[in-house]
Amino acid sequence: MKISYNWLKQFIDTDKTPNEVSSILTAIGLEVESLDKVQAIPGGLEGLVIGFVKDCGPHPNADRLKVTKVDVGGPDLLEIVCGAPNVAAGQKVVVATVGCDVHPTHGEPFKINKSKIRGEVSEGMICAEDEIGLGEGHEGIMILPEDAVIGTLAKDYFNLPDDYLFEIGLTPNRADAASHLGVARDLAAFLKTEIKKSSVETFKVANTSNAIAVEVVDEDAAPRYSGVTISGITVQDSPQWLKEKLAVIGLRPINNIVDVTNYVLHDLGQPLHAFDADEITGGKVIVKKCAEGTKFKTLDEVERTLTADDLMICNTKEAMCIAGVFGGVKSGVKASTKNIFLESAYFNSVSVRKTSKRFGLKTDASFRFERGTDPELTVYALKRAALLIQEVAGGEVTSEIFDHYPNPVSAFEVELTFDHVQKLIGKAIPKKEITVIIKALGIEIVKESEEQLSLKVPTYKVDVNRPVDVIEEVLRIYGYDNIEIPQKVNASLNVSPKPDKEALQHTIADLLTGNGYFEILSNSLTKSSYSSVLEEAVKILNPLSSDLDVMRQSMLYSGLEAVAYNQNRRYNDVKFYEFGKTYHLNNGKYEERNHLSVFLSGKVDAEQWNQGGRSISFYNLKAVVDAILKRLNIQNLQSDEVGNPEFAYGVQYRRGAKVLVEFGAVANPSLKAADVNKTVFYADFNWDMILMLVKNNTISYKEVSKFPSVRRDLSMLIDQNVRFEDLRKIAIKTEKYLLKEVNVFDVYKGDKLPENKKSYALSFILQDEEKTLTEQQIDGIMKKLIANFGKEVGAEIR
Repeated sequence: MKISYNWLKQFIDTDKTPNEVSSILTAIGLEVESLDKVQAIPGGLEGLVIGFVKDCGPHPNADRLKVTKVDVGGPDLLEIVCGAPNVAAGQKVVVATVGCDVHPTHGEPFKINKSKIRGEVSEGMICAEDEIGLGEGHEGIMILPEDAVIGTLAKDYFNLPDDYLFEIGLTPNRADAASHLGVARDLAAFLKTEIKKSSVETFKVANTSNAIAVEVVDEDAAPRYSGVTISGITVQDSPQWLKEKLAVIGLRPINNIVDVTNYVLHDLGQPLHAFDADEITGGKVIVKKCAEGTKFKTLDEVERTLTADDLMICNTKEAMCIAGVFGGVKSGVKASTKNIFLESAYFNSVSVRKTSKRFGLKTDASFRFERGTDPELTVYALKRAALLIQEVAGGEVTSEIFDHYPNPVSAFEVELTFDHVQKLIGKAIPKKEITVIIKALGIEIVKESEEQLSLKVPTYKVDVNRPVDVIEEVLRIYGYDNIEIPQKVNASLNVSPKPDKEALQHTIADLLTGNGYFEILSNSLTKSSYSSVLEEAVKILNPLSSDLDVMRQSMLYSGLEAVAYNQNRRYNDVKFYEFGKTYHLNNGKYEERNHLSVFLSGKVDAEQWNQGGRSISFYNLKAVVDAILKRLNIQNLQSDEVGNPEFAYGVQYRRGAKVLVEFGAVANPSLKAADVNKTVFYADFNWDMILMLVKNNTISYKEVSKFPSVRRDLSMLIDQNVRFEDLRKIAIKTEKYLLKEVNVFDVYKGDKLPENKKSYALSFILQDEEKTLTEQQIDGIMKKLIANFGKEVGAEIR
């Protein structure tokens, strides 16, 4: 949101510099994202001066050009070639001197250089309105009054003071600050000064000859609707002061009527709309919702199909405007408009927000209505706009003010105790200072005692309706920086349930981060096309876009989007992990499930001069999965091939029927859905199950064995369908106590082996904790292993 420093000073007397105001606004919760020096006229007329044409004669080499001598207050006259038909000796003019940059109304800025035009030297330019951004006129040069002083800077002559523009990052809850008045109120509260509002006492009704009847059908969507008719106006360009006010905050002037409505919106925060009164068929305004499927063409010439939930401003024949959002192509103010009906309303914020999002229309009006405007401001804003319109467009008020407000919005009543303020803020702020801040914020103190305050919060503070909200307001103005960090921190001992979820998560996060993984945080909102079972998806009733219309059912796609984002920027080697939730609808009940996901893609190592980078494989992912489980002391798991269609191939670890983790290569359809064109390996931990298993873990300690371990190897020929896990289970069943480890260190498949056979080489680590193993014991164990391998899977020892 853009706020002008000079405009702010219309509401508040202060000698604070723009930088000081910026710091104050940020400190009180209106974060200033940028502060820039600006001019209402681009370039600020820098380098332009008032000159006097002392001599004007024909150009010797061009019939349409003239050679002039111009006095700009310097020691020498400037020779300037001019092509304007109205240039003549004795005129006061605006001169762009050599070296300055000229900013025309249309087109790009250009620099004035000393040059020769058809053989004659030209040392500047005598300017027309549109050549220096002061208007649209190009019929000839600007001719100034006789009292213009030669040598005066053009910016001083045209009274163009420098201004400063605050770009404020307005949070959604601060609807009260969505205007210059709103920002000035906060600033005044901090500076303990008064707000100056323009008087509307001179507003008067001339007659009621052109009254427009109004009927509000839907009072829920339009709790307050005000309007007035102004007749005999002249639609034309706005005066310079109004153009400059709007230009500073980045608005393009349109005409004097529309410019006034825009000015009041940014001045007071109250959106207005002006209708051509002669285009209101039947002489009646009807506020209602139209039938489903009604066609309506908006100001941008787009025909839109209305729903039965869209509030419209209609005449007796057709719709004229989408209430609070966008005007219609027929009923707006045109150059020929002579009479207008001016609307000032308080629309339901939810209704406006839904309509705005439905049509994808974001306007200054909808921005404010969506967040909540002040229902008590409509009539004041109407009178203020009417007076300004009479000032810039003439005309007279030809109707009484219509004001439909059947159920007035009451001020929020809040009971605030001083103890609550101190407890929440953490500092004993003097009671007097609290009451001063509350009054400065415009909050009425109805009753005051030693212990508490009874308050009425004004309707423009739509987000302040609880004691905690009032305390936040007090703290904003008192200053967050004024709350000291205590030297002593009090804490109480408590017994936390096992396991400590946060500590466990930090342990694994540290493990992964220490191994070169980056943690990612993804949006839980995602697109419905990612849902495997759409019926079980948690759908968003009012989605921001079609890409954010459901809650995610899988951690996969948000991670793949992060992979794609990085790979599209040439960061191909990625190692990510994320702790997050998935959301499901099962039998009418909503479920949240905790997960840990891990993503790998690209190369394990960066390329070096003496070696190429190794590509990441399934076994790199398996290593990290095993490392996580080992760190959590989760053992004795069963493994199977993964059956999840998200994987091209992979493995799952389970305890009984419950799956702890699935990991493997992501299937091509999933990669394609997320626009990833490289192989990605993915692991998905059921973190809820992990927590349940860790809960039962006990810490035990044992001495390092004094007796050595022994390794024996076996090479065997087995069927292709036999897995290492099958062999490991057979080995453990054969010798439960002395066998410590089973590993595979070689696999061979080739045409030198019998059909459907493969060769496995296994290593076995044997150890007795009580004594040294004898050769006889070792040989006995190996013979049992060989026998059981042959019996169970038909292994042939090589």
